[in-house]
Amino acid sequence: MSYKIPMGPYHPALEEPYKLDMICEGERVSDAKLHIGFNFRGIEHLAETRNYIQVIALMERVCGICSNIHTLTLCQAMEQLTGQEPPPRALYIRVVMAELERLHSHVLWAGIAAKLMGFKTMFMTCFEIREKVMDVLQAISGNRVNYSMNRIGGVNRDIDDPLAVLAMVEQLEREMVRTVIPIFTTSTTARMRCAGIGVLTHEKAISCGVVGPAARASGVPQDLRRAAPYAAYSELEFDVPVEKDGDVRARLLVRALEIMESCRILRQALAKMPSGEFHTGEGKIVFSTGTATSRVEAPRGEVMYSVSWKENSRNPSRVHVRTPTFANMPAIRWMVIGARLADTPLIQASIDPCYSCTDR
Repeated sequence: MSYKIPMGPYHPALEEPYKLDMICEGERVSDAKLHIGFNFRGIEHLAETRNYIQVIALMERVCGICSNIHTLTLCQAMEQLTGQEPPPRALYIRVVMAELERLHSHVLWAGIAAKLMGFKTMFMTCFEIREKVMDVLQAISGNRVNYSMNRIGGVNRDIDDPLAVLAMVEQLEREMVRTVIPIFTTSTTARMRCAGIGVLTHEKAISCGVVGPAARASGVPQDLRRAAPYAAYSELEFDVPVEKDGDVRARLLVRALEIMESCRILRQALAKMPSGEFHTGEGKIVFSTGTATSRVEAPRGEVMYSVSWKENSRNPSRVHVRTPTFANMPAIRWMVIGARLADTPLIQASIDPCYSCTDR
């Protein structure tokens, strides 16, 4: 006899509200239905009532963890409408901020995953390392969460001492190599709770249109930094980690390997950063009529912004955001089918969901 078990919209394993109705037979999940939309913040509508400076501040608050990525994507779209081209130094600073944010997001996720496994010691270790990443971000921007770095035509703050930032990055990399990656890749606890759990096949990943680490863990080698480079990524060397098993462990390994690649990118960007201005100046910004789109590889996957502007308008006529969690969430249904009920919190967390991004 089957029965329905709801997970959410309020549940200890969910950081934000959504609901997964699971049809169970015994302790196994036979099917699931996803429900979203419990919070409506109206950010896209509010953007239509703000000027371009206020819109940047507003869209930085779509997501607390990926705040820099949202303003980067928005500014790239608005730069197409204004003809502003950021100086080379600004492009490198954007890369530095994006990769530090990726480190922050992945280490934070690793801590939450460890907590859901019952691996409390690893949870505390990850959050200690997370503090070091936030210290670097604060040293550059002055802020720990919303960095206010991006502007049309460049960035708001320079990196005055790249060598000092590089020293912090190298210390962080040593911590990852010494602690986090060995434990997650060799620990019996991590292997028992993750291997063969929540499998998303290569074919199903493509049909569901998943993005980011969730796609790369299922053998889909897509990464906008490589496929459609932006900022200064075309001038940097890095690999795109791909796993084929499609389970929770594969998604964990992809993020662990991406942490190492982010450190590699940061070393190159800080060493190769050109001198010069970091924005185009304080001149008047004029928008052309039309719609511009921009895509960026966020820690969770592809973020896309579509920005529309009308002639002689102070405010955008439309700002639309497509976030990676919105693309990845439908795949949770296929991940939990056949899984034990006790594994479903960890499975849904393995896509690193952000419901504040989804419920805009």
